Amino acid sequence: MLNQSISILKQMQYPSGLFAASRISVKTGYNLAWIRDNVYAAIGLEAAQKYRDLKKTYRALLDIFLKHEYKIDWAIREKPKHAYQYIHARYDPVTMEEIWENWGNKQNDAIGALLFKIGDLEEKGIKIVRNENDLRIIQKLVNYLESVEYWHDKDNGMWEENEEIHASSIGACVAGLKKVSKIIEVNKGLIRKGQRALNKLLPRESETKETDMALLSLIYPYNIVNTKQRNQILKNVETKLLKEKGVIRYIGDQYYSRNGEAQWTNGLAWLAIIYKQLKNPSKYAYYMRKSVEAMNEKGELPELYYANSSEHNDNTPLAWSQALFVAGLSEN
Repeated sequence: MLNQSISILKQMQYPSGLFAASRISVKTGYNLAWIRDNVYAAIGLEAAQKYRDLKKTYRALLDIFLKHEYKIDWAIREKPKHAYQYIHARYDPVTMEEIWENWGNKQNDAIGALLFKIGDLEEKGIKIVRNENDLRIIQKLVNYLESVEYWHDKDNGMWEENEEIHASSIGACVAGLKKVSKIIEVNKGLIRKGQRALNKLLPRESETKETDMALLSLIYPYNIVNTKQRNQILKNVETKLLKEKGVIRYIGDQYYSRNGEAQWTNGLAWLAIIYKQLKNPSKYAYYMRKSVEAMNEKGELPELYYANSSEHNDNTPLAWSQALFVAGLSEN
């Protein structure tokens, strides 16, 4: 099952190293590359010890930022006022050009996620940084987060929806800045501002959302919350968002809503990984079983199932889900 899932995951990686969000041939737009989805997809490569493919993904992401360095410089010089001035969320995985369509492009968590994993992999001895150009652009990503004032910036969040101050976005940036501070210069005050804002907002995700699956990221991979915060997030997710075929993103989610909120499969392996790290083998096994039960007949984990249904949408497999399942099977 592990080998099958790794094979399914690798089928979504373009020669450039970038991952499509779903199958490369899918017609929904999920054949494109998202920064955040690539970070999560690469977690599967790391867990499977596919380090050559892993490096290719991160270096392609750095190449995207080097290609659009002028835009980052612009945003550093003057705090962005409009969504188009922010670093975009989606790119053509072949040409690495921005996808200009308005897509909730203010996604500070994606930059935090990238910084976190680059710092994390470097710390583990997996060399991502190639040269001074990479170091320069990583430094500029830190300066960019300072310019947008991430600790109180209303962004579109992990789900690319309404602009609010999101705990998951702030937490991603705090975690990213902490990790990357071991390889480049980060003002400690920049981290403190984010930590204060995060503690003030938790256990809520935002003003309009009491709980949200995105908060799981603060436990894994970021490990940026204390024990009390962690336990409250898990309790809220498991009692309010957990369903038969997956985890709903938040109460009232309208995306692919049909008689209720859609059930996302990535939440199951996500919870499994967390409970494995918490040394709770029974809950780990429970969520891994539920992940297997959520697979279609091809062994794929789709993006989501419609509410109270065994029917999934066209975005199958979802790279993010498949990668977390691989990590769940192989993560120490």
